[in-house]
Amino acid sequence: MNRKIITAAAVGIAILGAIAPAVAASQHVRGSVVAITDTEITIATRSGATENFAVNSGTHFLGESTGTMADIKPGSYIGSAAVPMAGGSGKLRALEVTVFPPAMAGIGEGHFPYDLGKSSSMTNGTVGNLVASNGNTMKVNYKGGEKTIVVPADVPVVTIAPGAANEITSGVKVIILPAKGDPNAAGAVLFGRNGITPPQ
Repeated sequence: MNRKIITAAAVGIAILGAIAPAVAASQHVRGSVVAITDTEITIATRSGATENFAVNSGTHFLGESTGTMADIKPGSYIGSAAVPMAGGSGKLRALEVTVFPPAMAGIGEGHFPYDLGKSSSMTNGTVGNLVASNGNTMKVNYKGGEKTIVVPADVPVVTIAPGAANEITSGVKVIILPAKGDPNAAGAVLFGRNGITPPQ
């Protein structure tokens, strides 16, 4: 294993430990950056309020880029916010799909309630079967279970990778995951690259 791979794995493990509790608890603050310094990030939330979060050496910055269904393959580790399909089939209809790099496999693994609308959930797991016909359907496996998720053609797919604070400027769309035990500090900042809005 070369130094670059070791570093990527170490970053993934650090991020996993820092933000998995926030992911699982579905604690998010979404909005646009007003200002960011070495010690604080200020965002305008969707409700119009302004909120401040402390930034420190433990804050992780994760950049999101536009992806496609081609980025999702058997064995990919993904997260998908979804809602139940009509008709009681037990399948889920994706609202978004996030493709994680291999070093972040395992982050927030499981299936739990989410905050993207009524009856929404988040499933983080490994893609098994992937069928591309009449829309895309994927089996997502996680410890203790499996979900079948249908991904309509118009659903956003994003890839995510470690980023840096200096990539963030005023107006960038972000999701703040508060630090474990401190709702006033940012455990992680998910930000959109090239003008995108993180869809989670």
